[in-house]
Amino acid sequence: MTTIKEVTTYLEQIAPRSYQESYDNAGLITGYPEQEVNGVLVSLDATEAVVDEALERNCNLIIAHHPIVFKGLKSLTGKNYIERTVIKAIRHDVAIYAIHTNLDNVSRGVNYQIGRKLKLQKMQVLAPKPTTLNKLVVFVPTEHADTLLQALSQAGAGNIGNYKNCSFQTTGTGTFQPNDQANPHIGTQGKLEQVAEKRIEVIFPAYLSSQVLAAMRKAHPYEEVAYYLHVLENENQEAGAGMIGQLPTPMPEEDFLQYLKEHMQLSMIRHTQFTGRPVSKVVVCGGAGSFLLPKAIAQQADVFVSADFKYHEFFDADGHLMITDIGHYESEVFTKELIEELLSEKFVNFAVHLAKTLTNPVYYF
Repeated sequence: MTTIKEVTTYLEQIAPRSYQESYDNAGLITGYPEQEVNGVLVSLDATEAVVDEALERNCNLIIAHHPIVFKGLKSLTGKNYIERTVIKAIRHDVAIYAIHTNLDNVSRGVNYQIGRKLKLQKMQVLAPKPTTLNKLVVFVPTEHADTLLQALSQAGAGNIGNYKNCSFQTTGTGTFQPNDQANPHIGTQGKLEQVAEKRIEVIFPAYLSSQVLAAMRKAHPYEEVAYYLHVLENENQEAGAGMIGQLPTPMPEEDFLQYLKEHMQLSMIRHTQFTGRPVSKVVVCGGAGSFLLPKAIAQQADVFVSADFKYHEFFDADGHLMITDIGHYESEVFTKELIEELLSEKFVNFAVHLAKTLTNPVYYF
């Protein structure tokens, strides 16, 4: 038996909800966390038609990229498609879960999936998030340092890019005097003690703070643990908006547009004028990505692949690069495959289906 909570907890280990933007509403929108999962339907959007498809395919959990509810609902009378979808899902015990900008903002998320489709190499987050990392400094008797480091690592501390078990250690002398209420692991009540200690420093994502501190306290021999916890201004290379990478082989701009059409299964592309330079360095951003244009230019990208550019924003390319607007739905539709892949790797006791329902509200004539 697998519950909805187990599925959503797993997804939030990959795309923590703390990484969602302030305007977003990722998470469980309808349904009971402790309900058993019969089947999962993965869709870009949650609509009435998607709920109908979930019922037809015996799925009681819809995982959508876009939240059906963005703003607070003050009534549920069925006056619009949002209320009708929520009512239908609740009436038929179908849970709806959204994994939106938190999946946009992880290094193996939406933009990584676009990069994979385009076979980009050496991919990196374009605009890393600051203030999402913490540093723990803790003091421990020398003989207990390895045990403590192992516990911190298992809790998620000390991972930097492609490296794990990263720490900095210095040796010194710790002093303390237990009072008559203390129960010291080392030392005697009322007597000043001097102990050879190590100062250990590790970095970890801020959302892991509770479990890292819990692991520290459990593994530390002292009754009272001396430690500091700092919020870092450092940019987090594993979290942020957009992705930049290199094509396997440079190609002319017109050839790239054809390449883009084929690999993203596009019927049309809006783009700025050619720059006359070959395409090698590519920036991608699923959905509305115009806010990243200055970053793409600063990184000297040749092409920016995104969606929802307004008329005047095309002028901002200003010959620095070529903007290619491929459509919001088209830029994110392969997110469904990513979510299916993640779930299928972890869970084997229920079926995961890709929705067949077309939810793109934009049509081309």
